[in-house]
Amino acid sequence: MMPLLEVEGLRVAYGKIEAVKGISFGVEAGEVVTLIGTNGAGKTTTLRTLSGLLKPLAGKITFDGQVLNGVPAHKIVAMGLAHSPEGRRIFPRLSIEENLALGAFLRKDTAAVDGDLQRVYELFPILSERRAQAAGTLSGGEQQMLAMGRALMSRPKLLMLDEPSMGLSPIMMQKIMSTIAELKAGGTTILLVEQNAQAALSLADHGHVMEIGRISLSGTGQELMHDESVRKAYLGED
Repeated sequence: MMPLLEVEGLRVAYGKIEAVKGISFGVEAGEVVTLIGTNGAGKTTTLRTLSGLLKPLAGKITFDGQVLNGVPAHKIVAMGLAHSPEGRRIFPRLSIEENLALGAFLRKDTAAVDGDLQRVYELFPILSERRAQAAGTLSGGEQQMLAMGRALMSRPKLLMLDEPSMGLSPIMMQKIMSTIAELKAGGTTILLVEQNAQAALSLADHGHVMEIGRISLSGTGQELMHDESVRKAYLGED
């Protein structure tokens, strides 16, 4: 049986600079898979390529049995691959509810959309309380909740999260990570890019360490957490 997402020999360049240098990995349905590594390792570039925002130099991306190479970004969303980007990218002048509605703009199943909106509000009660408030007035953590909620509104088969805890307080980071754990428990398939390697690996079924555009190490989340080189480089241990 094929993985839900399969990446084979992916190469991506910005002009003459190759940012991703032939990586391969898969994500099975129901799994949480994480990519960890330092800034500039190619993690965000990988997610942007998978969601159709960047064109690969070489390689093959297969999602739910269909090749994504050359498919426009909006069609990739419609196929069930949602991307909550680094930096959140919400619409600050629109209300919370209007931002969430934009996450479902390709859907025609109105009744189901309403149900998914209520599910997002159950996941993030603060968004429900402030649903009419302009999104730009939210704190960073609340904006991250909104970005995740907006991605969930497309009812994705696979949810890609890029640095969901970046810039957040420890309490808010804990809330975001517990929400990811809750989504995992509910069967949501997640590809997670996260600077907090400890938090990411503790949630992940499988992980890949990226260094300068290549995958240098792969294993289960627990295997990587106990790998000496990972502990020294990414978990702050001597």
